[in-house]
Amino acid sequence: MTEGKSSRSRRVALFVTGGIASYKACEILRGLQKNGCDVRVAMTEAATELVGPKTFEALTGHEVYLDVFESSSPIPHIELAEWADIALVAPATANIMAKMAYGIADDLVSTALLACSCPMIVAPAMNVHMWENPATQQNAETLESRGVFLVGPATGRLACGDTGSGKLAEVDQIVSATLARLRASSDLAGKHVVITAGPTHEAIDPVRYLSNASSGKMGYAVAEAAAAHGARVTLVSGPVALPAPTGVAVVHVTSAQEMLDATVDAFATADAAILAAAVADYRPAVQADHKLKKGKEDLSSIELVENPDILATISKDRGDRIVIGFAAETNDVIDNAKKKLACKGCDLIVANDVTRADSTFGSDTDSVTLVGVHSETEYPCMSKAEVANVIVSELAHMLEPEVPVADATIVLPVGNNNAREEEQDSTC
Repeated sequence: MTEGKSSRSRRVALFVTGGIASYKACEILRGLQKNGCDVRVAMTEAATELVGPKTFEALTGHEVYLDVFESSSPIPHIELAEWADIALVAPATANIMAKMAYGIADDLVSTALLACSCPMIVAPAMNVHMWENPATQQNAETLESRGVFLVGPATGRLACGDTGSGKLAEVDQIVSATLARLRASSDLAGKHVVITAGPTHEAIDPVRYLSNASSGKMGYAVAEAAAAHGARVTLVSGPVALPAPTGVAVVHVTSAQEMLDATVDAFATADAAILAAAVADYRPAVQADHKLKKGKEDLSSIELVENPDILATISKDRGDRIVIGFAAETNDVIDNAKKKLACKGCDLIVANDVTRADSTFGSDTDSVTLVGVHSETEYPCMSKAEVANVIVSELAHMLEPEVPVADATIVLPVGNNNAREEEQDSTC
């Protein structure tokens, strides 16, 4: 009988590569162990020049994986890959990120990583110029598109004396991200979540349409995060240039009406909906069946009619199911989000200011505030993958059954909690 994950410690394969920050891997290891994780370490040859393998062997009680052919195990890279519940690369050099992106397997670390089917976390650490190099940026994007979760890098003074991005993220941040990813693998298990993403195109004629600048990146990141949390995900996607997220059922639509129909159909069997799509508010009253000719046909004015309100429709019939909406605003962000929450009747609004360069349509980062009926929680600028994990983690919490007061256990928060709760009386 296979040993169940719930009956044992969670297993972390820690891959240490040859960055100057490799000494911090010892602190990361200890942080994971303090939280009940069983950790085994694999090191590149370069990493052994900075931290001795005996250090990790003493800390873990396990042999360190160093070489494919010199090990007590006949197939060490497969053994480690199959043993792990999660793979953590910390620090991750530009070299190992390139190998992971291109599937290169020329040492034990890269070979084991290629064999891993478990979730992966990468904590980059390198010189600022190496991190900002287009090749490294492309490799980072490739890894994220495959579901690899990046933590950092942070910005600050680097070991070489330069200042900028490339510093290893804080140890606590890496440990927390790893633990969250381990928990995420099951906290939405058995749940069906419907997610919308991208713009809609509202046809004027066969070659022209009304739309907006939505790239779909946020919705697709949310879909990936929900799948990572164990949910069955249906992604209703408008026209975007993004690959389908792994393990997600995608329904492709074009217009707002098509998105509404597909979302209603999927929501019939769902536990929750996260409506991240930027749906066009209006469509042409009449769609021409031929290309309208400039100078021959009047294009100076196009009569518009309102599209159906997908968020309001889904919220109205949700029952005890959870519905989360988005508010992309250019002014009075929080006030407008509160009004939208009250008028649409959903459970939570994810609000962001799209006038900010780091939080606009098409950006790879976002700065959001989660606005509930009685709370506001503001988050700093993060990658869309990190924002998505915040949203999905909040959804998992909202789907938890309520505990009777008499049976409730008080859990004290660990670390800093920047959430602000205020009583709100929202009106339309």
